[in-house]
Amino acid sequence: MADVPGWASGVDVDRPSAARMYDYALGGSHNFAADREAYAAVVRTFPDAPLVARSNRLFLHRAVRHIQTEFGINQFLDLGSGVPTVGNVHEIAQHLDPRARVVYVDIDPVAVAHAEMLLADNPGAAILRADVRDPASVLGSEQVAALLDLSRPVAVLMVTVLHFIRDDDDPAAIVAAFRDATTAGSAVAVSHLVADDWDDESRNVHGVYDRTSTGINPRTRERIAGLLEGYTLVEPGLVHLPSWRPDPGSAALDPLVDDPRRSVALAAVGRR
Repeated sequence: MADVPGWASGVDVDRPSAARMYDYALGGSHNFAADREAYAAVVRTFPDAPLVARSNRLFLHRAVRHIQTEFGINQFLDLGSGVPTVGNVHEIAQHLDPRARVVYVDIDPVAVAHAEMLLADNPGAAILRADVRDPASVLGSEQVAALLDLSRPVAVLMVTVLHFIRDDDDPAAIVAAFRDATTAGSAVAVSHLVADDWDDESRNVHGVYDRTSTGINPRTRERIAGLLEGYTLVEPGLVHLPSWRPDPGSAALDPLVDDPRRSVALAAVGRR
């Protein structure tokens, strides 16, 4: 086993993690050789992977800004938040409203350890190590109780997390549990790999993620839409990542704007 820094004590660094692979894709430093090698294998079979990671991050930023400015919501529950990198939800949200509150949730110990360090001096944000497949443990946590007022609207962020949940774990029930725990006027933001757009090369990515603790489960547009039952989607609805309310001149940052299907993922924001 490779040398493990103190902040990753107890982590199996020889097994790649989807969270740490995403951290590496976004230019982060909290990843290990196994994560970098696995991500390199993803890129070999799916060269657009770095562009998809960037496009997804930009969607997250746009969704948070929209939820704050258009819905007036300043409470966020970020499920499967991953390893914190530049442009975290609390940075976007608290820039717009210093009173904004964010609870991050992830199961990866490295993501949690790094977030704890990052958020140590931020009373408006916290990290919870929990499994998003167990909504009761998340919603009943000390972190949620301390920071989020569930009697007021909350935005539940499920960005790049649902396709890591297997069908037999019932993702629809998981989404419904978080939806039903929030009051009217609450919001959801989702991005999800869409099986309709995957060709033979991108399907080979399955083999790489099968080596992680999560695997990967792209779903059809119809099934992704079904996960959003109970929410009214804002325009433009369920669309490819770069097509969800792109910022003016965004092609300079997100080359997939000009060919959205290459993102192989759909995104939406809805309101309860």
